[in-house]
Amino acid sequence: MRRREFVQWAGSSAVLWPLAARAQQSGSLPIVGFLSSRSPQEAAVHTAAFRKGLIETGYAEGQNIAILFRWAEGHYERLPTLAQEIVSLRPSVVMAVGGTPSALAAKGATSSIPIVFVIGDDPVKGGLVASFNRPGGNLTGVSFLTGELGAKRLGLICELVPNGYVALLLNPNDPAAHLQKLDVMAGVQALGRQLLVLNASTMADLEPTFATLARERMAALIVENDPFFDSQRDQLMAPAARHAIPAIYHIREFPASGGLMSYGASLAEAYRQAGAYAGRILKGEKPADLPVMQPTKFELVINLTTAKALGLVVPPSLLARADEVIE
Repeated sequence: MRRREFVQWAGSSAVLWPLAARAQQSGSLPIVGFLSSRSPQEAAVHTAAFRKGLIETGYAEGQNIAILFRWAEGHYERLPTLAQEIVSLRPSVVMAVGGTPSALAAKGATSSIPIVFVIGDDPVKGGLVASFNRPGGNLTGVSFLTGELGAKRLGLICELVPNGYVALLLNPNDPAAHLQKLDVMAGVQALGRQLLVLNASTMADLEPTFATLARERMAALIVENDPFFDSQRDQLMAPAARHAIPAIYHIREFPASGGLMSYGASLAEAYRQAGAYAGRILKGEKPADLPVMQPTKFELVINLTTAKALGLVVPPSLLARADEVIE
């Protein structure tokens, strides 16, 4: 078992805006813009990891940098306006985190200010960079490629739930949703299972979606990589528990909070690496010269308590492969 220390932090753009504005007016502190499609409360652990990366490169908020936060809280349509707000203050670097939508909004707002992204999908396919090794332009960052692991998650949940229909939950507003669906569909055909694809992009969509899952007697659910789903973590896990639907997610924060299982790279590590990249850019390095970083390890996390509550017996072979078992 591994123990993790969770750092609780709540950000407020209303509080941080005056700090950033004063810093710009006085010229005393460079500004780091932070654009996220998520919400400050559920992203607190990852924001702390981002700050850690900055500290590792010699930068601390309020001492030698100011950080300007803007949160879309799962509403992707807000991102272009929020990106323009940040760019208008002429930051030294923009962090575009919480998936491809944030990165695309930042890219649309500036072609000159350096941008460091954290996304779960392929940045080349998404049109953000020219290549992983030579990004070109003003963008680089971390791609933890969790969006391309749908077929792997399918295989894992099918080991735990070997019979019945499987559902896939996607956000149609995510540019990578179609590719994620194709990945899972290919895995379904290989396993000979049946797949039901459901879409949700707002809070109002979630309860009817889970009602459909229960009515259609879905045996298992794959929740694909999407920042909106991250921002509504509790709202996703509560109906899954209420309707007794076994679900697999893309980051460990879900099973750590009571979900069944996850498979993917460490999102906290991705944020830390992105913070370090921002620090290197503040010291003079150019995004075009910094290769897009990728994960070297993927983690399988299983919440054994949740499995027992769902009446599931986790096969010993699956437990043996788990990187973390929560009891």
